Formats: sequence, C-alpha cells, structure tokens
Amino acid sequence: MMRAGRTIQGLQRLPISVRDFLVSSESLGGRCLLIAAGMLVASSASADWLPRQDPVPGGVAWVEVGLAAEAPPRAFLGTDRVMVTRQSSNWLAVVGLPLTLNAGEHELTLLDAADRLSTRRFTVRPKEYGAQRISLKDRRMVDPTAADLERIGHDQTAMVEAFTRWTEPHTPLLAFQFPAHGRMSGAFGTRRFFNDQERQPHSGVDIAAPRGTPVTAPADGVVIRVGDYFFNGRTIFIDHGQGLISMYNHLDRAAVAPGATVTRGQRIADIGMSGRATGPHLHWAVSLNNTRVDPLLFVSEESLKQFAGQRESAH
Repeated sequence: MMRAGRTIQGLQRLPISVRDFLVSSESLGGRCLLIAAGMLVASSASADWLPRQDPVPGGVAWVEVGLAAEAPPRAFLGTDRVMVTRQSSNWLAVVGLPLTLNAGEHELTLLDAADRLSTRRFTVRPKEYGAQRISLKDRRMVDPTAADLERIGHDQTAMVEAFTRWTEPHTPLLAFQFPAHGRMSGAFGTRRFFNDQERQPHSGVDIAAPRGTPVTAPADGVVIRVGDYFFNGRTIFIDHGQGLISMYNHLDRAAVAPGATVTRGQRIADIGMSGRATGPHLHWAVSLNNTRVDPLLFVSEESLKQFAGQRESAH
C-alpha cells in the first residue's frame, strides 16, 4: 500500500546517505544529478526483459512504484538506490534483496518528481541455503595476519566504491549470458566453512575451468575497476547501469582496463586461481542496489540451457 502526502520538507527524516545523495550536485558515479527540475532521466530500457523475480534473501523482487505516464520515482531500499524501469504501463522497482534480510514485510522509500516522499511495501519469503566445507593449506586465507587485515580493509573500501556506483544506462537492460565455459563448482548463497570455520555465505557462482579459459562480458557495460585483492585475487568490475554491477574474481590476467566499454561476449580476462582459491575457477558475482544477488536470475533461459548442455557433454 502506498503512503503519500509527505513532502521533502521532511528530508532530514531520510537516512543520511539518501539525504546526501539527493542534495549533492553529483552522484556516486560522478555524474550530475538533475534534481533541480524534479525530474530524473528514466532508463532507456522498455523492460522487454527483466531478471527473474524470486523475492527471497539473495533474490530479486519486482515492486510497482507508479504509472509510466508519470515521471519515474527515485526508489531506495534503506540507504541504497534501487533500479526503476518501465514495465508495460507501470514503473517497476527491481530490488536486490540481501542474504541477511529477514522474511516478512519490507519497505521501499520513494521520491517523486516533486520530491514528495512515500513508501511501498513488499513481502520477502524465507529460503534456506546449503553448506559447503573447504580445506585450505594456506592458513592466512582463514586467519589473516595484522598486515593482511590492513590490506583487506583497503580492499573492502575499494569494492564498496565499485558496488555503490550509480549511472544512468544508455542501452536497454539485456539478459546475461554465462561469462565462462566450465563446471559450476559453487552455488550462490551457500554457507561456507573454511577449515571448519564459518565465514560469509557464498556471494556468487563459481565456474571451474582450466587456467587461461576465456572470461567474457555477460552483457554490455563499462569497466569501472581492475584490481588485485587479498581474498578475491585479480578482479574486474563492470557497470551495467542503475546500480547493476558484475564482478569477476580469481583471474589469471585482465584483458581490459578501467574506462573500457565492453560488449556482450567480449573477452575481458582469463580464468586463474589468484587470491583464495583451491583450483582455477571464476567467481562471478552480481550486485544490484549494493546487494549481492543470485547471478542465475539474470541469465537468459537460452544461456542456462546451453550451460546445462555443456555440463552434460562433459560427463
């Protein structure tokens, strides 16, 4: 149910980072925010394609947030900006749901073109994920040293900057294809135990393949960061617009540089085993509104079938 009628005179009631976003002359992506006229450029996507809806922790929810005949609202989940795209006669918020989110009712914050504040509620279903136990010989990858922890802190700052980037897309949102050929060796959301010590749940999909196997862009985008991190190894981030960011870890080498525009199917890297890895594989993560979600929800049905066929032929 929509609750409207509150004006942005109550801007101070919003979370600080939302308030700062709205009054800033630049977005996190460094682009001017055209808020003076109370209008925001809408996604050029007509939403002929959307990621599959699965309103569970780690999934994606679709939430109707207005009529397409009106200007699109700006939507926030907590303090994070949410993708809004046109679907038929409505504006639809495409919401990434954190793995830590409790089942039950949750709320989006909306701001219309006149900066009026409202909310929209949606329901999240429960989901249980499996567990995976991994043995590592390098104990530093389980119990980092003080120097390692300092580096990890810098790594996390850099990754947050990438995941919180916001840009308006110039091309329609497209279904993803798998970024590599191989065997799926790790599922999204799995509870992970390294040397019997529980760590963060698996935030992506692992594809095992020989070192040097090509990694390709799953969809069009812009490379925003290439780095080498303690746990993730050599890593590439691609911005697909409106808070949709993809990440590629444990690479042997990168074939692109920050600022490069890439197209679906373009080779961006080679699979390796840099960082915390027991063998050569790609860890592929997808982030929506600064929330890591199941990448398979973004993969086209055709690409899923092709990947399944490759696995069957390999057996």
